[in-house]
Amino acid sequence: MVTSHFSSLLPDWPVPPNVRSVCSTRAGGVSTGPFESLNLGDHVGDGPAAVAANRERFAAAIEARPVFMRQVHGQRVAVLDASSSDGIEADACVTRVAGVACTIMVADCLPVLLAADDGRTVGAAHAGWRGLAGHDAGGVIEAVIEAMTNTSGVDASKLLVWLGPCIGPDKFEVGADVKSAFEHHDPAARMHFRSADEGKWMADLPGLARQRLAAAGVTRIFGNDGTRDWCTVSNPSRFFSHRRDRISGRFAAAISIST
Repeated sequence: MVTSHFSSLLPDWPVPPNVRSVCSTRAGGVSTGPFESLNLGDHVGDGPAAVAANRERFAAAIEARPVFMRQVHGQRVAVLDASSSDGIEADACVTRVAGVACTIMVADCLPVLLAADDGRTVGAAHAGWRGLAGHDAGGVIEAVIEAMTNTSGVDASKLLVWLGPCIGPDKFEVGADVKSAFEHHDPAARMHFRSADEGKWMADLPGLARQRLAAAGVTRIFGNDGTRDWCTVSNPSRFFSHRRDRISGRFAAAISIST
C-alpha cells in the first residue's frame, strides 16, 4: 500500500525521480482537541498559530512550497507558478514550476495526484462526490486531465494517477440523488453503488474515480482500491474524518517537481 515517513504516507507509484508526492496523516503536528495533531486546515476552527506551525512542518517534509487553495466542490483548475498564493478558489491545480506543490486538503473527500510520465508537469484534484460527478461536460477529474494535457502536451495515456485515502465504500451512505448524478453522466456508474436502507445507497468513491479516469484514457492508476486501510472514517488514529467527527481537521496530499 504505502510506507510511512515523517508522519506522512509516501505514495507507491512509478513516477519519475524528480516528482515528489506525499500524503499527510493526522499525526506529527501541534494542534489539540478534535484537530489533534497535524491539522492543515485554516477554516475549521483550529487556532491560526497551530495551523501555521503545522503547515511549516508539512512544507519542510515535502521540501516544496504547498499552495493551499479554497476548495468549493467545483471543477475549476488553477495553473500554479512561483507567484501563486494560498486562497485561490479552485478544486484542482497543475504546475510545471519546480518547488511549487499542488496541494489538496481533505477529511473524507478523495485526493487525486497526477504526473506526466516525463516528470515535467504535475497536478492534483479534490474529488468529493459533487466535484467528481460534475455536470454534463464532466467533473473535476475531466477538468484536471484536460488541464494536464493542455499544459504538458501529452495525452491522458501518458499520465500517472495516485488516489489517496477517503471515505470508504462501507461508510459512504448517500441518497438517490447522488447515484442519479453519476448515472446521468455514465449509466455504468451504477456498479459502484450498493443498496442500503430504503432510499439510500453505499457509494464507492475511489471506484467512481477509477471509472472516470479510465473513461478519460488514463491507464496507470495507483493507490486507493477501496479497502478498509484507505478509509478515513474507519481509521480515526490515522486520518481526519468530517463524517465521523463533524468537527475535524484536514490532512493533505501534495505533489511537486524537485528543484
